[in-house]
Amino acid sequence: MIPSLPDNAAIGVFVLCFVATIVLGSTVRFWRPLLNRRKAVTHHNQGEEWGLGGREFGAWITWFLVGGDFYTAYTVIAVPALVYSTGGFGFFALPYTIIVYPFIFAVMPKLWTIARDGGHATAADIVRARFGSRTLELAVAISGLVAVLPYIALQLIGIRTVVEALGYTGMLPLLFAFVSLAAYTWLGGLHAPALTAFIKDVMIYIAVLAAVIIVPIHLGGYGAMFHAATEHLPAIPGGHIVSQDQTVPYATLALSSAFAAFLYPHTLTGILAAKSADTIRQNAVFLPIYTIVLGLIALLGLMAHAAGIVTTSSSQVVPQLFLAIFPSWFAGFCFAAIAVGALVPASVMAIGAANLIMHNILPRHSESVTGARLAGLGVKVGALGCVVFLNAKFAIDLQLLGGVIILQTFPALIMGLLPLRLSAPALIGGWASGSLFGLGLCWMDGLKPVHPIAFGGFSASVSTGLLALGVNIVVTMVLGSVIRLALGASPSTLQPRQSMRRQS
Repeated sequence: MIPSLPDNAAIGVFVLCFVATIVLGSTVRFWRPLLNRRKAVTHHNQGEEWGLGGREFGAWITWFLVGGDFYTAYTVIAVPALVYSTGGFGFFALPYTIIVYPFIFAVMPKLWTIARDGGHATAADIVRARFGSRTLELAVAISGLVAVLPYIALQLIGIRTVVEALGYTGMLPLLFAFVSLAAYTWLGGLHAPALTAFIKDVMIYIAVLAAVIIVPIHLGGYGAMFHAATEHLPAIPGGHIVSQDQTVPYATLALSSAFAAFLYPHTLTGILAAKSADTIRQNAVFLPIYTIVLGLIALLGLMAHAAGIVTTSSSQVVPQLFLAIFPSWFAGFCFAAIAVGALVPASVMAIGAANLIMHNILPRHSESVTGARLAGLGVKVGALGCVVFLNAKFAIDLQLLGGVIILQTFPALIMGLLPLRLSAPALIGGWASGSLFGLGLCWMDGLKPVHPIAFGGFSASVSTGLLALGVNIVVTMVLGSVIRLALGASPSTLQPRQSMRRQS
């Protein structure tokens, strides 16, 4: 099946839907008061209002916001592309999202309470209050900032991909993606993605439901679709979904992605912007609905094979499938859904990274809105550089590279909540060791997310992020023991500090 060329109808519908979303988000400060006429007015400083939405988002907005920044261009572009190229291995994203929700239910309300009581806006704020270390605060902040750059880059690739599918080539699609994201975030702050995330979700649901109903009808049903897909994918002995040598990388990538998911500054921003701990628990119960949608989206990679889509650019799999099956105007609508699906989370990511710069990396804490906007713009420029200079074979590799970096904050942020006698010097030593080890492996492996290991007759490829986290934890525990023995410290001297409000 040959994809049709996009016509004016496709371009017109795309521009109408995408621009309307940007305008709604950018002008949110004008129309949001109309939604809150019956609510008591709560006053917040401008920095907290821009970066955390005033910490007043209820269950519905938090559900759309957290789901919106958790399910991104990674979901719509990168996962089907990986399924198209590798088959069942690409479905590792499903178990990881299932693993992460109990983690949110159990851990995130406690983090939210600590952040609310201490007036903290970032993970680095919490770590500094907990351990009283400026160095550890910087380590966590820089990890979050560096990790989110390739993730934002992936969103820019998502927007660029659909603009390219509309027939535009060269640097224009990438510049279009960058300018759209910059304007949307600069003008709207966190209220822009929070109040337009429902538009993104509705558009994605329409596109996905249409795809899983109409595409199989065109291809003779799901049975014919799966049969056609197996003829294009590598044969796996025994009728298994993944081959034996893919089992360990499948499981370890799912586990490392689950650990990393809510360490990113953007996902944590969505959590900290909730109005209560119960709001977070309610969302943990209902967020798995997104996993069902993710599974349906992953099937698009198999549908592309059945539809005869042949492309050397894996990111073009879904756009080419939509052009081949849908009428031109509806393909334009689906492209707009993908672009908005990248715009909303990219905006939250940029705001989360800007919060890190303003609160933790600059020498003095600042609530300046203009400063935060400039910091967010600088983050997006950095992400643009990742798109231009990083040579990732698959867009999903950019997200997994960020995962290796952000996982190194797990001991300080999550293990720091446990009654363990962890000291700041030990955590800093573990963070440095894990980061250097993980990035070194990524460099040697050409940005591949797994690394081959062999010992005692066992050999397999294991998630690089999980290997680096293992090194991090071992170094942290050993250094912690050495420091306690060297100093003869009593347990009480190494207990974490109580949460405290940071002085501006």
